[in-house]
Amino acid sequence: MTQEARRAQAALPTKFSGDQAEARACRHLEKHGLQLIAKNYRTPGRGGGEIDLIMRQTDGTLVFVEVRSRSASSHGGAAASITPTKIRRIIFAARHYLMRLPQTPPCRFDVVAIEEDHLNWIQGAFDAHG
Repeated sequence: MTQEARRAQAALPTKFSGDQAEARACRHLEKHGLQLIAKNYRTPGRGGGEIDLIMRQTDGTLVFVEVRSRSASSHGGAAASITPTKIRRIIFAARHYLMRLPQTPPCRFDVVAIEEDHLNWIQGAFDAHG
């Protein structure tokens, strides 16, 4: 097995648990009245960003959601794992997404942090200025 194949195989459990966390976060947000607009929105090219979930509130606010999952709360937990670089990439991706729209709606950046069985929805976790 090549090194690339071993790396891809090792990433499968992480991707699977990430997909599960995103699905759980999406269900939670939908229960609170948000509507799913897009999943895993990516900007083209290297060094761009990705937004796990783009949701819309009933008042029209677009909510860009970063989902973080950790099996334990060590090292500061799931929310603390979001680095300034990750925030910049999320903001970059959000701006890219908004350029496609005819009008810019109100926006917010939320984080859904999942640790073990606990889900924490942090509304307005950061703003477009980082």
